[in-house]
This record gives sequence, structure tokens and C-alpha cells, in this order.
Amino acid sequence: MEPSLFKKILRGSADCLNCDIRSSVLFAGLSDEDCEVIARPIDDLVVQPQDFLYRAGSQASAIFTVRGGLIKLVQYLPDGKQRIVRLLRGYDVTGLEAMLGQPYQHDAIVLQKAEICRIPLEVVQQLEDRNPSVRKELMTRWQRALEEADVWLTQLSTGSARARMARLLLRLVEKGDRCNLFSREDMGAMLGITTETASRIIAEFKRSGAVGGGEGDAVRCDVPQLKAIAAD
Repeated sequence: MEPSLFKKILRGSADCLNCDIRSSVLFAGLSDEDCEVIARPIDDLVVQPQDFLYRAGSQASAIFTVRGGLIKLVQYLPDGKQRIVRLLRGYDVTGLEAMLGQPYQHDAIVLQKAEICRIPLEVVQQLEDRNPSVRKELMTRWQRALEEADVWLTQLSTGSARARMARLLLRLVEKGDRCNLFSREDMGAMLGITTETASRIIAEFKRSGAVGGGEGDAVRCDVPQLKAIAAD
């Protein structure tokens, strides 16, 4: 992460002991005393849309836990076009390549305002020393990331453009039938289609009632209709 950006978004040290999602992150198996000690070097970040969490090829010195918001992981094709290979939401962990001493493999760019815990690599190593269950949890997160990559490959890279878009929207649905859309360029980069095709399909979905009834990019999704389209 660039130092100037880091200063701008740093909110302070993380309060792991009172974290709302403590049971869902790496600290689930730690005692309160361990949490108090470990949390001090962990940074509590608020990252705004379009900001970078880290860049591909940079030295991986920390892993990141997403507490809220939405982040895209981007790789670039030889012609310079971007391909979004995964989305990160609450409870996800990213930057795990740091555990292998490798550079970051993607650009991690915020799509929707995100709350992040930046966990330095040395803190992760301390966590492993204090509680062996942390390594198991790390492996679980790694396996989850692989499963998510498989989903992107099988669901969002195959079938018609309409079906792929429907599957993407179904993955973005939260709280029953609500979904926050983002730029058509990003949606196209996720699905391997042009920005124009993404715009046309969203407009079609709105006309048919598969998507609509919202304010701005916050929309209501007709889940049964989208499931029918996704199955085509």
C-alpha cells in the first residue's frame, strides 16, 4: 500500500476484543488477553471506492480481513484490459500469498466503501504461535478462496451473457432481494463481456422486472426470475 494512501485511510488500532465479527475471523479461538496483545499492531482502515488496498507485484507484508464493503481482485490481460477474478465481502480474508513470502497476485480495489483490518505478517505468525487453531483457520480461508475461484470459473465464465449476468446478480443479493450494482465496466470485466453488453443486459432486466424498484444503484432483484435466466 502506498504510504500516502495508508495515512489517509488509517482509523486507528483495531479493537479485536469487541469486534462484531470476531467469531468469524482469525481471532475466533483466542482468549481475551491474547486479543488485547495481538490487536495493537493491527490497523483499522476505512477505504473509499476506487482506492487500492494493495497492488499486484508489490511486496506482501500483511493480510487483510474484510469487515464490510466490497472489493474486487483484478488481473490484467496482455492487451491491458482488466479481468476481475473475484469479489471480496464481509468475513473474507485476502493477501494470503503473504504467508508464502510471495508478492501480491492482484490489484485489490474497493468497489463499495470498505472496513478493513490490516494484519501484519508478523502478527499472523504470533497468532499461530499462541493458538495452533489459527493455522487451521488460515487453511480454511485459503480453501474458501479456491472454492470461490472455481465458482467464478464455472458460473461467471460459461453460458450466455444473460445467464452469467443473472448469476452475478444472484451472488450480489443481500437481505432477501436487495442488490447494489456497480459500474457496467466492472460488471463486464467480471463476466468477460463488453461494457455495452453489460449495460444492454441490465437495461433489459429492468424492463422485464428482473431488476428494479430501487434508488440509484441499490435495486430490488426478482430472485425467481433471475434464477430462471441463470439456468438457461
